[in-house]
Amino acid sequence: MNRREWIRRGGALSALTLVGSRAIASSLTEYEKKQFNPRPLADPAQLNFNENPFGPSAKVRQAMTEAFELGCRYPSTYSKELHQMIADKEGVTTDHIVVVGGSTEGLKVTGLTYANNGGEIIAAQPTFLAMMSYAKQWGASINWVPLDESKTHDVAEMERRITTKTKLIFLCNPNNPTSTLLSKERLVDFCSSASKKTMVFSDEAYYDFIEEKDYPSMVSLVKQDENVIVSRTFSKVYGLAGLRIGYLIAKPEIASKIRENRVAYTNVIAIKAATAAMKDDEFYSFSLSKVREGKELMYSAMNDLGLEYIRSNTNFIFFKTGRDIKTFQKQMLEQGVKVGRPFPPFNDWCRISMGTIEEVQLFNQGLKKVMT
Repeated sequence: MNRREWIRRGGALSALTLVGSRAIASSLTEYEKKQFNPRPLADPAQLNFNENPFGPSAKVRQAMTEAFELGCRYPSTYSKELHQMIADKEGVTTDHIVVVGGSTEGLKVTGLTYANNGGEIIAAQPTFLAMMSYAKQWGASINWVPLDESKTHDVAEMERRITTKTKLIFLCNPNNPTSTLLSKERLVDFCSSASKKTMVFSDEAYYDFIEEKDYPSMVSLVKQDENVIVSRTFSKVYGLAGLRIGYLIAKPEIASKIRENRVAYTNVIAIKAATAAMKDDEFYSFSLSKVREGKELMYSAMNDLGLEYIRSNTNFIFFKTGRDIKTFQKQMLEQGVKVGRPFPPFNDWCRISMGTIEEVQLFNQGLKKVMT
């Protein structure tokens, strides 16, 4: 029986086969399967989109089901509780909050608001491209700043490039795809200084995965009335990527300006799901623990193979393959795993997302075959 047939059969026997003769110590209990909704093992395993392999949780699914009857209603009527919960969490008032259809919509509408018709955006290379790709369609220009030697934002160079043409600085921290994190001091100093010259956008999609104690969110500068916009998402730790909901935090006059350009509002089911997700501390903690567990398993496999990698502040790992990423993608797909796309200029590096423990074990086995 081949690997595809084993995967289709599923269950505990399939999991044991995938990892050889060893049982998976972290296999889920029946309670965890019911509450946290792990995705089934597929062929190929999709570890290329930085999704949460768990969720929506049982509590969130119940809230979604109850929201079905509201599908005939416009969503704004039902968003008050979510706005208040977000505002309380971030320590601001509700007029600081803009709920958007996934943080990607927040990035796009901000780029459109501030940099259309010839405005300049300063951004790292490589980084998450949604804002810049969209803004270019509306006439913006992009001033790309290569990452420094540690594959972290070169904020000194970014600040040096600020001119009167600069309308926005995009900062993805932790960065996607490298997973690197600016030091606390550099982050605060840069955002505080740069925001006095132009608008600073701090993409904090992966903030929940940072394990450094007391690492600051740039919401702290929003509270000081600085020209800073922060984005957050329900796609990652909350496991709601398919529902497309996120939010921005900015001082009220900035938030109001962005709302005017918002392309669309998210739906009632997403609003109810996000509200329930914010109350589900058990799922939140479970998601973080499984990401940590998966990363440690991948680190171990990479150490065994002598591969260079960056210890991650996200739910993915960036590691050096030593071969062109398109070749590596094909080789890993033959092993039943989809890995991340190319991120020039790091064409011999790969971004691999966390999955269930079974998916991680499948990746580790495939990696060993491909790299030895």
